[in-house]
Amino acid sequence: MSNNKKIINFSPGPSKLPEEVVAKVQEELINYQGTGISIMEMSHRSPEFMQIVTNAQKEIQQLLNIPANYSILFMVGGGTGQFAAVPLNLMHSGGKAVYLNTGIWSSKAAKEASKYGHVVEIKPDLETSSEIKWDLDPDVSYFYYCSNETVQGVELPCIPDTHGIPLVADMSSNILTKDFDITKFSLVFAGAQKNIGPAGITLVIIRSDLLGTPSPFCPTILNYTVMAKENSLHNTPACFSLYVMALVFKWITQQGGVKVMEQRSASKSQMIYEVVDNSNGFYSCPVPASVRSRVTIPFRIQQGNEELEKEFVDEAKRLNMIQLKGHRSVGGIRASLYNAVTVEEVAILVNFMKDFMKSKLQ
Repeated sequence: MSNNKKIINFSPGPSKLPEEVVAKVQEELINYQGTGISIMEMSHRSPEFMQIVTNAQKEIQQLLNIPANYSILFMVGGGTGQFAAVPLNLMHSGGKAVYLNTGIWSSKAAKEASKYGHVVEIKPDLETSSEIKWDLDPDVSYFYYCSNETVQGVELPCIPDTHGIPLVADMSSNILTKDFDITKFSLVFAGAQKNIGPAGITLVIIRSDLLGTPSPFCPTILNYTVMAKENSLHNTPACFSLYVMALVFKWITQQGGVKVMEQRSASKSQMIYEVVDNSNGFYSCPVPASVRSRVTIPFRIQQGNEELEKEFVDEAKRLNMIQLKGHRSVGGIRASLYNAVTVEEVAILVNFMKDFMKSKLQ
């Protein structure tokens, strides 16, 4: 790989961070704001670190227009930890919850939740409609869905109407890429390592009236009530990850906020889908157009020609475009277009896709 060209990272996660943020981290790495020590050596109860927590909360509150009746938590365990935390905090004793199964991550969440109560799974036919229909049951503790499935490349274009049932969403892979009304949700969580920071920290936004009734079996580390009461500082958090996440929030604000991220996201994904859809079948996307993701785009070459797909990934790597291989469970190619990936970088990938197709059709 050439050393004189910038690497373009299309990783599905941990993903590319904004270059300005990485530069700021480098600048402050060994001496955070004149303290003489690194953020990694600092007490999580020091005034300096507590200010980082406060700043992160204020930035995300403004970015998503979060009302005062929501608590903003920073937790460990990633999305997988939240698969357990959600039912342990929200599912009433012996209760049940509805899970919308649109792919691997919602399926894993449903399987985990079934350890703690009765799970009703809905598997919509996304080939025919993106509309979500379900039998209303007032005894359901909550309705859960994954807003973007990174393996399948499925992103629901609308928010499910739960008719007053608390709505829970895993937004790990599309948080802050699209504007949405947070008040339609009772709980939103997002692992940081896609759009909002490095791995190790998880953002949880929960309506405060849902606090106070965790399962008696809920571990303290997953207890929303405890974490809200102690401002996410009950135990030592992932300090460095939280610090970087706060910088990413600030970067998004400086870029113009979520609406600008949404515009860029639409432009980047449209560029790739246009090549795929106008390739006369050389490229194909296995996802119905109505639920195609803007941030994780899987595609195949000649309906799954693995030899050509490997050649595509290898040649892209030689041109400094990395981590384009599809998920091991589905194969193919996947371009992850998270917030830090620029329109200019996607344009380079698009030109390569055109050149590769042309070379194979000659």
